[in-house]
Amino acid sequence: MASSTSSVITLEINGEKHTLPVDHRTTLLDALRERLDLTGTKKGCDQGQCGACTVLLDGRRAVACLQLAVAAEGREITTIEGVADGDRLHPVQQAFLDLDGYQCGYCTPGQICAAIGMIEEHAAGWPSAVTDDVRPEAGPPPLTADEIRERMSGNLCRCGAYVSIVEAVARAAGEAAAERRVTPAAEAEEAVA
Repeated sequence: MASSTSSVITLEINGEKHTLPVDHRTTLLDALRERLDLTGTKKGCDQGQCGACTVLLDGRRAVACLQLAVAAEGREITTIEGVADGDRLHPVQQAFLDLDGYQCGYCTPGQICAAIGMIEEHAAGWPSAVTDDVRPEAGPPPLTADEIRERMSGNLCRCGAYVSIVEAVARAAGEAAAERRVTPAAEAEEAVA
């Protein structure tokens, strides 16, 4: 039986449900790494400042070290282990690999999860601190290097691979935008051909 300071929770992580007892003070990061052996999510500062522990909660980026595991119950959690489609890498992962968007690799899982969330935020028209025209009718701003740097600024790379990270994010964002432009009619024509 759970005490008043712990609960049995069910977390949906990378499409699988995991039921486990946790102390109410357990962070999502510690639950992932220590309880579920999902060690791709890294522990860096443990204060929400470095971004190494970035995961996706319901498709939005979040630092797992500041998220309580009990508060993540009922939400869809995606870690770096869940972004690929089987053996096929996610486009952001492939871009990081192709363009050397990493050096030691410690921050890379958080960088990739943050980039996936950032690309979706940008596509939805969310402005950043460097966006010139923030009017909703202006739509998504051009995804310039300055926009990418600002939007990814919560993820630190101690090795300094920022130039390649910006290039990788730009490539993946371009591919995502091109994929969104494919209409259902065009997809149907391709399927017939």
